[in-house]
Amino acid sequence: MCSLSFHSGAFSLIDTLVRNGAYYIFGYPGGAILPIYDELFQWEQRNLIKHILCRHEQGAIHAADGYARSSGKVGICFATSGPGATNLVTGIATAQMDSVPILVITGQVARPFIGTDAFQEVDIFGITLPIVKHSYVVRDPRDMSRIVSEAFLIASNGRPGPVLIDIPKDVGLEKFSYNYIPQSKIILPGFKIIKDIKQKHFEKFLDLIKESSQPLLYVGGGSIISGASQIILKIAEKFQIPITTTLMGKGIVRADHSLYLGMLGMHGTAYANFAVSECDLLIALGARFDDRVTGKLDEFACNAKVVHIDLDAAELGKNRIPQVAIVGDVKSVLESFFSYCLSNKKKQFNIQSTISWRQRIFAWKKQYPLLVPRNAHFLSAQEILSYISELQPDAYYTTDVGQHQMWAAQFLDVLPRHWMSSSGLGTMGYGLPAAVGAQFAYLNKQVICISGDASFQMNIQELGTISQYNLPIKIVIINNKWQGMVRQWQQAFYGERYSHSSMAKGAPDLVKLAESFNILGLEVSSRYNMREVINSFCLHDGPALLNCNVKETENCYPMVAPGKSNAQMIGLDRTKVI
Repeated sequence: MCSLSFHSGAFSLIDTLVRNGAYYIFGYPGGAILPIYDELFQWEQRNLIKHILCRHEQGAIHAADGYARSSGKVGICFATSGPGATNLVTGIATAQMDSVPILVITGQVARPFIGTDAFQEVDIFGITLPIVKHSYVVRDPRDMSRIVSEAFLIASNGRPGPVLIDIPKDVGLEKFSYNYIPQSKIILPGFKIIKDIKQKHFEKFLDLIKESSQPLLYVGGGSIISGASQIILKIAEKFQIPITTTLMGKGIVRADHSLYLGMLGMHGTAYANFAVSECDLLIALGARFDDRVTGKLDEFACNAKVVHIDLDAAELGKNRIPQVAIVGDVKSVLESFFSYCLSNKKKQFNIQSTISWRQRIFAWKKQYPLLVPRNAHFLSAQEILSYISELQPDAYYTTDVGQHQMWAAQFLDVLPRHWMSSSGLGTMGYGLPAAVGAQFAYLNKQVICISGDASFQMNIQELGTISQYNLPIKIVIINNKWQGMVRQWQQAFYGERYSHSSMAKGAPDLVKLAESFNILGLEVSSRYNMREVINSFCLHDGPALLNCNVKETENCYPMVAPGKSNAQMIGLDRTKVI
């Protein structure tokens, strides 16, 4: 790895990846990227890097995503040109929507063939332009090291996101006098890393808290990315401000904390939605006022003044005009604000001014608890997830998308970065490969994938990856034989016309399927042995799949219907423990 040595473009790529801290690569080989895989072979022999063979390119990029979300590091995936590259599109969009740092490396046809409709040629640079943070086509191998180091810098700094590098086949083969370019030598015009915290708004921020009698902390995924859990808890406890989170913000505090209200929004808790509807100060931390959170936007916290802190200036004022807008890393801003509050003796805060607010919220919690059906005649997803959360409080959880995702958000108690779920794009098939990535990030930790029978079949082939590497992932299938959330919407809003949402016909025997991949397969269909089976499942030393045959017609409540305000929830009559 000497500088100014005669090496290929593929060598330059792998060397720069390694020097930037990369170890795991998730991918699938093919013709245009073979020069890179050939070089990779040599580096793996020396244990300097490790490639994880996924069974589909979409599985590879979701695995890189799960690795990045759980570890906070840049996830890396490889794919070949043409269909290999286009199979990454959904995963790239997933990462972009949820601000996940991923480095996407695609092979491309050789430079002389670009633009000729050559075999497996596709303009992946153009196709992905709207869904990446940045992208490159490497035309000269001498640019490789600089581009890769730039890509790491861009993907992981500021608001994280996916960066694509498209590499023509002959660029990987061409040899030249190679010189490694570190990130410290990179100068990007217009690219700013915010370091200085502007305190000019702190006085007004503190005044708003002091004047408020019904404040609320609204915490999004930016707070998880920032690592702001501890400082948010300090501020919440100092000023006695209740906390609600988005789907991306889940894990910022433990579920049993007295100030925590759970998730808000379409399937949020009733008390979180009532609180946001009636608060007089909304402090938004790394949140983007997404439509699934706000419901009818002009009625969302309509009586509240807003403080909005976000690293991305484009989010401030995008959907709601704040009274105080602060651009910066959530953790850094709040730590500076907290120091300002401690040093400002003239503006002492009286927590008694909000006691009636907290009492009202406590009354809502008591009146509208989340539903945990305990019925002898059927098995409920809510009870299963509650029990698993009790058994595995420190596990890393991934989910797919649908009813099971919302029940998992309601009933799982997780730590920061222990929750990985496709939130912005809502990608079915995300959970299983994301669990692969999370497990490689933490080989000695428990990783649990919560999926539905419909979502699971989207990337079911990644059972092969789990089997090959003997990953001790636990897979929980909430099996109601439907595309559950689609069925719920068809029941509620489409006159019970269940158009193509049943998954019963053609469904695989999931236990036998797991066993065919040399994975333990278990099944539970009733409450009488539920705990015993789940105990065996969780204690198994190796990969395991648990097929949970739950009530087919169970719906996920509360629910805010499209176009309604958060206070207008349906299903509140069913939010009492039975």
